[in-house]
Parts: sequence; C-alpha cells; structure tokens
Amino acid sequence: MSDKTIRLAAVGDLHCTKSSSGQLRGLFAQAAEAADILLLCGDLTDYGLPEEARILADELTAARIPIVAVLGNHDFESGKPDEVTRILGEAGVTVLDGESCEINGVGIAGVKGFAGGFGRGALGPWGEGIIKHFVNEAIQESLKLESALAKLRTDHRVALLHYAPIVATVQGEPTEIFPFLGTSRLEEPLIRYPVDVVFHGHAHRGCPEGHTVNGTPVYNVARPLLRKTYPEQPAFRIVELSRVERPAIDERQAERQ
Repeated sequence: MSDKTIRLAAVGDLHCTKSSSGQLRGLFAQAAEAADILLLCGDLTDYGLPEEARILADELTAARIPIVAVLGNHDFESGKPDEVTRILGEAGVTVLDGESCEINGVGIAGVKGFAGGFGRGALGPWGEGIIKHFVNEAIQESLKLESALAKLRTDHRVALLHYAPIVATVQGEPTEIFPFLGTSRLEEPLIRYPVDVVFHGHAHRGCPEGHTVNGTPVYNVARPLLRKTYPEQPAFRIVELSRVERPAIDERQAERQ
C-alpha cells in the first residue's frame, strides 16, 4: 500500500447464507489486495442466523486487513443480532452500533440507521403510539450516530451505515418504498459533524453515489448494485484518503516543553 494514502474498500448487503461457503472468500481477498481497511455496510447475513455468521467469519479470513462493520435489518431477522455480533467479533471484526473506532489515523463512526423517509416526506411523530415509536427509532439511531461522530478526533472521519441518509442514493428504487430505505434524520449528524465520506447499503437498486447538503460524498455500496453498475470490477467501492504527515519532533525540544 502507498505510504501517502489510506485506501478504504466498502461493500454491504453480502447476505451470507448457509450455502455461501467459498463464495465470498475471493471477494475479500481482492479487497485486502486493494485496500488497507475493509468496511461492511450491513445485511452481512441473510436471516441473521448464527450459522450464517460463522460461515461469513470463515470467509472473512481471506481479508487480512482490519475489518469494521455495522449490522443491517436482515441481521435482526432471527432475533439474534447480539450473537451475530459476537461471532464476527471473535473473528476479529469490529462491529459498531453507535460507537467509533480508529484505524491507521482514520476515525470510523458506525450505526445501522433506520427508515422513515426524506425531507418533507419524512414521517413525523404524530398520531398513534406505534407511529411515534417508529419515528423514535429513527431519532435514536440518529442520536447514536451523532454521539459516535462527536467522539472522533482524527484528521479523517468516515460514517458507516446500513440505511441511506439521503434520497439521492436510493433513486432507482420504486418511489413507494423510499421511506423504508432510509431517512434524512441520519443526515443531520453528518452536517453537524462533517466527515470525509459516508458509506451505506440496503438500496439494491438505488444510485451508487450522491452527496449531503454540505457536499460530503455518500456511496451506496450494496453489493447487488455494485455488481450491476460495475460488472467488470470487484464488488466493492474503493475510496482513497491522503495520509496526514506529522512533523518530526526534536526529542530535546520536546523535553524542554
């Protein structure tokens, strides 16, 4: 890898099943060759089963670089997200849920996110209790993202999500399901705590890229979308960040300070 850049490889919606053994290893090996850090944007498993997580963990041994992930809605299907997280964690994957981590000077804040719609079309907390509960879930995910971003003190910052924070990257999906693909409530923390880049998945038929209102690039890295849009390339997105060079400190000068 270059001494002047840090390369991120991002992909989501792997949907690892009980029969996926041997099917993802090549992709992860290619990502390890191309990048310094691998980012996984949720829907890591298909039904959220521990067996699927164990197969994925085994496949990920081909990627001998740091791996950071968030869960997606599919990872909750069987009601065992904690077990999925534990299995992946034991395999060396850092799974974030409102937390942040730092790797090679890059700060990464991760959260699953939630649905609710975008802009003027966002669902409001009014009426029946179940509607308020739904909207509150989106608000809580947004607050978790904000908390994670606020803790970052690195020169480079990355936001890792499953649900989309902007409408631009879900364009191409049926408009009727836009409210279930993400929410602009997730964009609000990204404006208050700007990052270099945002990655998400979930929208398999969406648009590969867009940007927040303050110009931050947002990439939809759902694997089905990447395979369709870039059929000649491995199904992950590479983003390159410049390494920040620190001036050398004279030891004698440091002792006097």
